[in-house]
Amino acid sequence: MSGTPASRRRYAVVGLGARAETFVGALAGPYAERGELVGFCDTNPTRMSVHNRWLAERHGYPAVPQYAAADFARMLDEQRPDVVLVTSMDRTHDDYIVAALEAGLDVITEKPMTMDPVRCRRILDAAEKASGSVRVAFNYRYNPVHAKVREVLASGAIGEIGSVHFEWLLDVRHGADYFRRWHRDKGNAGGLMVHKATHHFDLVNWWIASEPETVFADGKLFFYGDENGKRRGLARAYDRADSSPEAADDPFAIKLAANDKLRELYLEAEHDDGYHRDQNVFGPGITIEDDMAVLVRYTSGASLSYHLTAYSPWEGYRIGFNGSAGRLELLVRENTFATPPADQQHATAVQHGDARPGETEALLTLHPLWEPPQTLLHGELGQGHGGGDARLLESLFGDPGEDPLGRSADHEDGARSLLIGLAANQSFETGQVVKVSSLLS
Repeated sequence: MSGTPASRRRYAVVGLGARAETFVGALAGPYAERGELVGFCDTNPTRMSVHNRWLAERHGYPAVPQYAAADFARMLDEQRPDVVLVTSMDRTHDDYIVAALEAGLDVITEKPMTMDPVRCRRILDAAEKASGSVRVAFNYRYNPVHAKVREVLASGAIGEIGSVHFEWLLDVRHGADYFRRWHRDKGNAGGLMVHKATHHFDLVNWWIASEPETVFADGKLFFYGDENGKRRGLARAYDRADSSPEAADDPFAIKLAANDKLRELYLEAEHDDGYHRDQNVFGPGITIEDDMAVLVRYTSGASLSYHLTAYSPWEGYRIGFNGSAGRLELLVRENTFATPPADQQHATAVQHGDARPGETEALLTLHPLWEPPQTLLHGELGQGHGGGDARLLESLFGDPGEDPLGRSADHEDGARSLLIGLAANQSFETGQVVKVSSLLS
């Protein structure tokens, strides 16, 4: 680490897409006295310039030096950051994480930490030798509802945990968005088992305080893709939505020009790299699954049955923990139905689901053996991943205080969640049970 005082650390950001806005805005706004933005690095100069313009307009912040992706090492040498924030495409995470660790820096990385076993091994080896640390930004750990689940389970209220059933529903707006952008290619992000489900697997690992041992899984592309679209009469003859008459009345098409944030970050940046953020979800070239079932055995003896559906009419999740002294159930509803992306005024509603006030619900119920059920929590969700974003930012950049629930996630936590998804992908291909430890040998 560098000698910069801990009260104001120097941060470099690599990957200036939409997700970076959360961290950049925090460091220029409420945490400006704690941290200083000293470098932007990206493959696309327009996106970096957009973030710099937003900083000036929203915060009166001075321009942050911009570097091409090929000049990452030069940025570290010239700007001497204390921390590197990694919010780039998943398949590039390991290069930046390892380089930063080898330079003696701390790293904060978006989930997933990386996307395959070889890259994961690289990061673990580098972290073992490094003086710096790795934090994985698992914001769902900081959601107050999820923290309550952790507290109840740790208290022993349901005894020894025997099994967990976890169903996650992505609606046809949010779920479809993974099939419009670079995530649709499994070579970029490892599919939804890695990019999305790493959140969910991390929660289970954290909730039950155990490690995955074996994984068996089945996954398929059931709803999206050109063949499914043709078979069900959903296909439209366009490659990308912008300027395509065929996409004008398609409820699955996203209109980049109608959303200032998406227009500036992506549509007006296409001349730099040719990336289209608005591809046809029923077009060719999709190599990821949209319907996945996973069975995990843990070292504690507990089992997890998990299902991810990316084409649901509503968004939310259900979880049940079965224990020797009872059962704990959580229902989270983020909306009652999905509205087309063209109807959304804010980019976050398209990208991360729309938790609409008046429609959200979180219900946590304890069912002890031989006793009436107890409602432990019932109410609406907070904003920003149920309130998790604000609490994560405070932990990363502010004064985190004590952490009795162990919410801070490091490279080992990142690997544990990632490896379940990687094992699931392997099981998809082989039809066999996969021993998690074999992936890194």
